[in-house]
Amino acid sequence: MTDPNRRRFLTHTVAAATATAAAGGTLAAVTAAPAHASTAGAGFGPVSVGASDPRYEDLALRGKNKRFTTRPESFQVVTTTDQVVRAVQDAVRAGKRVVARSGAHCFENFVGGSGAEVVVDLAEMDTVRYDAGRRAFEVGAGAQLADVYRTLYYGWGVTVPGGASATVAFGGHVVGGGFGQLSRRHGISSDHLYAVEVVVVDGSGRARAIVATREPGDPHRDLWWAHTGGGGGNFGIVTRYWFRSPGATGSDPGKLLPRPPGSMLASTVMFPREGLDKAAFRTLVRNHGRWHERHSGPDSPYRGLFSGLILLGRQRENDSGMAAIAFTHLDATLPGAEKLLQDHIDALTDGVGAEPYVLPTEQLPWFASVEALAANQDAEQGRQKLKSAYLRRAYDDAQIDVLFDRLADLDHSHDTASVSLQGYGGRANSPEPGDTATAQRDSVMRALYMNTWQDPEKDDANVDWMRRLYADVYAATGGVPVPDGQGDGCFINFPDIDTADPKWNTSGVEWHRLYYKDNYRRLQAVKAAYDPRDIFRHALAIRPAGD
Repeated sequence: MTDPNRRRFLTHTVAAATATAAAGGTLAAVTAAPAHASTAGAGFGPVSVGASDPRYEDLALRGKNKRFTTRPESFQVVTTTDQVVRAVQDAVRAGKRVVARSGAHCFENFVGGSGAEVVVDLAEMDTVRYDAGRRAFEVGAGAQLADVYRTLYYGWGVTVPGGASATVAFGGHVVGGGFGQLSRRHGISSDHLYAVEVVVVDGSGRARAIVATREPGDPHRDLWWAHTGGGGGNFGIVTRYWFRSPGATGSDPGKLLPRPPGSMLASTVMFPREGLDKAAFRTLVRNHGRWHERHSGPDSPYRGLFSGLILLGRQRENDSGMAAIAFTHLDATLPGAEKLLQDHIDALTDGVGAEPYVLPTEQLPWFASVEALAANQDAEQGRQKLKSAYLRRAYDDAQIDVLFDRLADLDHSHDTASVSLQGYGGRANSPEPGDTATAQRDSVMRALYMNTWQDPEKDDANVDWMRRLYADVYAATGGVPVPDGQGDGCFINFPDIDTADPKWNTSGVEWHRLYYKDNYRRLQAVKAAYDPRDIFRHALAIRPAGD
């Protein structure tokens, strides 16, 4: 996920850049464990933490979205695949509901709200290393994005194109098809997935670990496919991933995954609320959308550019005075990079009228730009409601007017609210919709709707505010971004239970089509094969065939 926090942008768009100097000494932790050992990363555990344990509260409150807490009978803190198998087997034998958690960033209550009695906590399974036996990079399900990027980059000069938040874990991120700064150039994270290890439960109730690969002859290839966009918590518990780009050959680790650019041009343009009337706002949002319509092909010279237009809600107190912020990161090594960036900014601001604040462009080392995005995003903390949409075309004027009216309105009780329109397309659209479980392969943007507040007593009001905003934007299509039109459904890594509620989804399109389109039936077949007892489930889980 990439949603830079406005307060940090208003201070300095690259406040975290100097942190790069401290990153060079982190590689001593790279492990040399055996290539295929299920005990890789073992240091302790399993540790069972019950409600009377002083560690319980730390684990219960670890979730990113403070609307939800997780209070099972016990947390099972694990460090190896064998420990996960044992924890799942014990829970199944005891008839207890078992759920997995890696980074605790789920924005719906899929862990604590599923009646979980046993939560398998994977945070300590954070290995990042090169596996010579598979010619691929092994990443534990609990490894956080920033740590993975740092280790891969400083160790081998490579990366996996994924999201911005430093503390999101790979376990849930990849299986949902994570995207971010480099996805227009290199595709989404799951496009580079070579293999996945999953703890599953068969029809007899036996737990076991399976490694599924993309090799054509692998009998478990469908299980691999399901983890390239099928969403977390559906088929089993992911313990490890292995990454190698399709078509990569040889045994040189530095050539098996994308190599990020050496430096990035970082630009920020801020649009004050004063002077940005409805007509100007409409022009700005339209410009941003239409630019992405023109420049999101797989071979576009702009595939090295990642940008977002963040539309900001007016605050009751201490409003920043900004209605929108545009951020852009562009590969500085591209020929004519400065001109490409300036042309992009000119197209964005053309005809807007209101005078923007254009901060000086900065050239940053690549990893410093990653840290800057993470620092901006991760500053937003509290109780939250999120919604998402894939956009195949720009919002029309009626939708833009809804955004203007609702975001400028003071009839709300949240601390912050934003709609972030982020660039997509490029090489993320190269695969066919059925090549991976990520079906949306011709979108040009993704939209993220988010509001944040602190007071639990204001939960209902703030959730309702977000629901009404989204429903009004998509009023012409039954309250949701119906696939294959202007919109193309929703992003499963930003799950929204309202899509399954007929009060808020009146489109006649089932929730699963919004997330998976035509891939859902195949996902159901994988569910039937690897989780026939429906052990792993939540409010938006893949349902067994026939349900």
